[in-house]
Amino acid sequence: MSHYCLQARNMNDCPNSSSENEFYIVAFSVSPLEQLELFLGILVIYLMADVGNLTIIFLVCFVPKLHKPMYFFLCNLAILDVVSTSTIIPKLLAMTLTQDHRISFSSCMTQMVFFALCANGEIFMLTSMAYDRYVAICKPLLYHTIMRNNVYIVLAASSWIVSALNSLLLTILTAILQFCFSHDINNFFCDLNSVVALSSSDITSRKVFMFSEAILISFVQFLLTIISYVFIFSAILKIRSSAGRMKAFSSCTSHLITVILFYGPIIFLYMKPESEDSKDQDMLLSMLYLVVVPMLNPLVYSLRNKEVWAAIVTLLKK
Repeated sequence: MSHYCLQARNMNDCPNSSSENEFYIVAFSVSPLEQLELFLGILVIYLMADVGNLTIIFLVCFVPKLHKPMYFFLCNLAILDVVSTSTIIPKLLAMTLTQDHRISFSSCMTQMVFFALCANGEIFMLTSMAYDRYVAICKPLLYHTIMRNNVYIVLAASSWIVSALNSLLLTILTAILQFCFSHDINNFFCDLNSVVALSSSDITSRKVFMFSEAILISFVQFLLTIISYVFIFSAILKIRSSAGRMKAFSSCTSHLITVILFYGPIIFLYMKPESEDSKDQDMLLSMLYLVVVPMLNPLVYSLRNKEVWAAIVTLLKK
């Protein structure tokens, strides 16, 4: 353990302000050779994720054919992925390369607020996309009437605003806690649960609030997405021609895959039983939805979408 960590544990008194402290991010325990491999692997995936999502943002902004509600939501999702990965991965790469695992209190809180913003934002954005697919398949004749410009803009804007307010609230509630004992964050970034668990304050009320808030946001939004797809699949099964069913199903396949990629690791992370290797598994699952999923999202929408490929060809011709 580093000299810093021993000092942090042996302090005779606890600072009145948590901002005077530093945290120590434990991250992954690897050998020097594995350290280089880990660095290169994370760097490649990070660059692929950002290049892919920035490409989606560029295409949606500058190709008129993609100025549709679904692609507008996809553009917002790509922005959230870029912000999320850029908030956490550069620090992880620096730690992996330099073996300096210290992070200041302010930097930790910054990571926390942006990660919470992006996590909540993606949940709301995926629900908005599910609603868009529901209207497109279940009410096709009313699609342009229901999904007017002001409707999908308000849906996206409200997702950002609610997510920002929620992330600020959670971060403020964490920032006012005292951290007198362990400063070792058993994760590779400043995760809300990992940081709160280190506090020497009474966190019972905060745990209840965090659990209630997670149910209110995550579970309710996930339930709304599932309900949307129940109606979507019901409407698809009522289509008589097999070609019509395939066309309707293909229009929501990309979003469905994205939902599975996003919620799958999260559900497994919180539903799996605790074990001795639990922390390492938690970090691997967190790495999966923090880095791998943002890399896969652009591929899912580009490889299966003729309009995106047509947009790329149009730009290349220009």
